[in-house]
Amino acid sequence: MSSTEPDRTPVPPTRITLIRHGESQVMIDGIVGGHEGCTGLSDLGRRQATALRQRLERTGELAGAAHLYASILPRAIETAQIIAPAVGDLEILQECDLCEIHPGEADGLKWDEWREQFAAKLQGRGPFARWAPGAETWAEFAVRVGSALEDLAVNHAGEHVVVACHGGVIEASLVTFGRLPIRRDWRTQIDNTSITEWELRGYEDWDRGPRWTMVRFNDAAHLAEL
Repeated sequence: MSSTEPDRTPVPPTRITLIRHGESQVMIDGIVGGHEGCTGLSDLGRRQATALRQRLERTGELAGAAHLYASILPRAIETAQIIAPAVGDLEILQECDLCEIHPGEADGLKWDEWREQFAAKLQGRGPFARWAPGAETWAEFAVRVGSALEDLAVNHAGEHVVVACHGGVIEASLVTFGRLPIRRDWRTQIDNTSITEWELRGYEDWDRGPRWTMVRFNDAAHLAEL
């Protein structure tokens, strides 16, 4: 091969599968669920995660995964523990950078308490609003998660990584891999235990190099009977 020609050797795709946690108990109780407030899954959340595990065992669609990650929040860890048998019983690697947005002093408050104390200060500030003292803005959160996702892609190039995480993390993946703007006027529907998947694939226009492809988004077919 000439030194001036691009290397066209096929490269295995890097595959990142993001799974939102099951329904959380803090959602039922109306509590801001950060590091202090989160108490894990609700009864329905455990049933949702079990339904996902049964689906994965039946289909084998995540077979061959090399790594299983979770955020350090109990609802994500518990989800990862429930689905682990269907993902090769891999060790669950916990990363705080894969957590939901950090709520600062709002952590553990009832949502009504948060509204009373802090909500009025958020008006008109969009992704740069700090929704409680010590909390992350959406922009800071997107940068933190984006860096974590990029690190996963670099550190596990050519491998399949499964991540039990949060709706915000999945939405931030649209910014990271989909190159969408941080500021936008629409929201996404991300169901509990749904699957969102990205692959870094090589295409025929080699001059542009590999690009991220969204393989599926908010796939929650296993919840139909629940």
